[in-house]
Amino acid sequence: MKRSKATSGDLFAVPRSEREAIAEGAWLLPGFALGVADDLLAAILQVATAAPFRNMVTPGGFRMSVAMTNCGEAGWVTDRKGYRYQPVDPETGFPWPAMPAAFLDLAARAAEAAGFGGFRPDACLINRYEPGTRLTLHQDRNERDFAQPIVSVSLGIPATFLFGGDERKDRPKRVPVEHGDVVVWGGPARLAFHGVAELAEAEHSATGRRRYNITLRKAL
Repeated sequence: MKRSKATSGDLFAVPRSEREAIAEGAWLLPGFALGVADDLLAAILQVATAAPFRNMVTPGGFRMSVAMTNCGEAGWVTDRKGYRYQPVDPETGFPWPAMPAAFLDLAARAAEAAGFGGFRPDACLINRYEPGTRLTLHQDRNERDFAQPIVSVSLGIPATFLFGGDERKDRPKRVPVEHGDVVVWGGPARLAFHGVAELAEAEHSATGRRRYNITLRKAL
């Protein structure tokens, strides 16, 4: 996918002409989160202080290479019992940290820019990547209402977002994502398989050798 060049000026909102279509119902918003990136990273630190990052285990016993944590009314977890949302962090025994205001505001604005008005997430999964880690193709299907979109925010070192079709065998598009980029998908693309290719060695001034991904959803 050809990337549009970053422009100077107000990056707090992206004009419709700067949306890049990935598929029907799926959009890349280049640099949409740059204006609040520092606030988002500070909020991630606060969340991780209360609910530390951890490498979860899949029902099949596979330890995920990507470290994860959650905030909001419910958090996504995986273990030998399966995939699900639950209100309590299984490691601390406490409710997940509240959703930061910066997350809520960005999610609403990004969804609106992609054509999904009125979005208010109640769950946020935060992934922490390092060079050599990846996320295999999967669907987000543990949520109750598939009419609500997904908002995914990239911070830190670059990655290649993989966006496929309705079946795992469908060949995914390779979408380069950089610090401050946002991807939004819903409607006919809501259950598309997606993932992240293995990250190359890189370093970013704001995050070092790490990439953070904030995925905001309406789960309950």
